Amino acid sequence: MYNRGMKSYYVYILASKRNGTLYIGVTLNLVKRIHEHKSGAIEGFTKRYDVHDLVYYEQTNNIESAINREKQLKVWQRKWKIELIEKQNPNWEDLYQDIL
Repeated sequence: MYNRGMKSYYVYILASKRNGTLYIGVTLNLVKRIHEHKSGAIEGFTKRYDVHDLVYYEQTNNIESAINREKQLKVWQRKWKIELIEKQNPNWEDLYQDIL
């Protein structure tokens, strides 16, 4: 439910393909940020390695929690990241259409 004045922050994982290259980020506006990745508007890692499928995301109302979770996931073993994705998205579907 939407609460006025409450901001939502998102930690997300993008993939180039199933079991492919992964990218972890944090944002205030998930739809806008994923669109930027998909359109190639953001120079850098995701554009260079064609990492644009949204395969996982989490939501929180606390920016510190979001940043800490992003940092935590970035240091996780690859196996743990894959297990996290497959627990909620076993087919590695691009979830972008679901958030529009």
